[in-house]
Amino acid sequence: MALTKHHIVDSIYSKLRLSKNQSVQVVETLLEIMKRTLEAGEDILVSGFGKFCVKEKKQRRGRNPQTSEEMILRPRRVVTFRCSGVLRNKINHGG
Repeated sequence: MALTKHHIVDSIYSKLRLSKNQSVQVVETLLEIMKRTLEAGEDILVSGFGKFCVKEKKQRRGRNPQTSEEMILRPRRVVTFRCSGVLRNKINHGG
């Protein structure tokens, strides 16, 4: 099961004993800060968790998988995530 925004709000509500509205506001504010930062092309580094990076993709040739028609894919920016060594160890070794 995926972790949703609703689950995050509920966790903040129960652990920090903030009101439900305050918990929603905290999550929404954090996500808005992250969106603005990535939109500006800046990376986000969260120590012990990982790094969100904005990468530039150049124009390239591609293929429509349904029709096999070749096409040119336009240049674009994508967000990648690279987890920290601490998180990688927790995922792989359970602690």
